[in-house]
Amino acid sequence: MASKLTKKTLNLKQFLLRQEVLKLYREVFRTINKVPDESTRLELKEWARADFRNNKHHSDETAIKSMLHYGRKSLEDLKKSLALSDS
Repeated sequence: MASKLTKKTLNLKQFLLRQEVLKLYREVFRTINKVPDESTRLELKEWARADFRNNKHHSDETAIKSMLHYGRKSLEDLKKSLALSDS
């Protein structure tokens, strides 16, 4: 049985970046759950999962910050689209 202590320990910057990524992930899914059309909602969920999964190997702080910025912008665009569809 493998010990959890054998995993690479994160430094403070890496830990904080990881927390930001997890926060964005949760917020993306909370927003997607507000999409009224079920097929669109499922498609968006799969897209978000794939996007996070495809980028989880990155360890460069600058690259992660850049992807976080892009993710936040995409989330804001999604929120704006939802607000327009509610009107």
